Amino acid sequence: MELALVFAFIASLGTTLVLGPLVIPVLRRLNVGQVIREDGPARHLGKQGTPTMGGVLIFGGMLVGALAAGFSSPTALVVLGVTVVSALLGFVDDYLKVVKKRSLGLLARQKLLVQVVIGLALAWAALKLGQDTVWPIPFTDRAIDLGALYPVAVIIVFMSATNGVNETDGLDGLAAGTMVVIGLAYALVALATGRLALSGVAAALIGGCLGFLRFNYHPARVFMGDTGSMGLGGALAALAVLTGTELLLVIVGGLLVIETLSVVLQVISFKSTGRRIFRMAPLHHHFELVGWSETQVVWRFWMVAAVLAGLGLLGLRGLGH
Repeated sequence: MELALVFAFIASLGTTLVLGPLVIPVLRRLNVGQVIREDGPARHLGKQGTPTMGGVLIFGGMLVGALAAGFSSPTALVVLGVTVVSALLGFVDDYLKVVKKRSLGLLARQKLLVQVVIGLALAWAALKLGQDTVWPIPFTDRAIDLGALYPVAVIIVFMSATNGVNETDGLDGLAAGTMVVIGLAYALVALATGRLALSGVAAALIGGCLGFLRFNYHPARVFMGDTGSMGLGGALAALAVLTGTELLLVIVGGLLVIETLSVVLQVISFKSTGRRIFRMAPLHHHFELVGWSETQVVWRFWMVAAVLAGLGLLGLRGLGH
């Protein structure tokens, strides 16, 4: 069965690499160019108009890789379903922003409502598939039984994961490379917890993200957009929920947590004191503004992501798996 994991990865990688030269020119002709923030680092203004919605490449590869390798169990289909629906939500948001020129895309309440529905659906599916409401605490022998609060907790996990990937997606290759690292960690988590099908889906996710890096690494020819970030966040949340490692995700996906917290702290500080903690949030932009090159930030953040993912894997010992 290990060969199936390799096949899922290779099929996903190959599909994404083949789709790239076909899809990117189409996106360019459709004029779905990224709008760059004027208050961001000045060197980013040269990226104005780079095609976005490139997340379709990742998920095209991921679906082909997982299904072609035979990973179509109910748990695998739930992860793929959550991924696709989340990506569709991001696609609508991208479409409204870059095609309809609605600067904020979907209204916050519209996006929130759909995310709540997806989170509830994920919680319902997890319970139907036999997942319990107990969350083990990493590095301890303790656990939390959420009981009736389980659906609410899953919604929070889903929204946190999608927002975390979205905040991290601000430099060429940063989010895609980070998800290669986190995806590898979750492929190992799924194997360690006896869920081969979920490991196969994670392997396909890795292949899709790695193939996407071929076109997204600096200087990027395409951006993943909300299509990519929301789909990847949905996939990550579903993998965490269906492996029963929701709290472990905080460590394994630690870089996503750090990026999100930098935004939260910046907003709180500015609104309460009028002062900024960082030169710019999310955190990757702060390091750009203190003099790091874009590729330096990306590689160093990838290394931090790898260290945190490795630390999270050590926490499996305390989860009773």
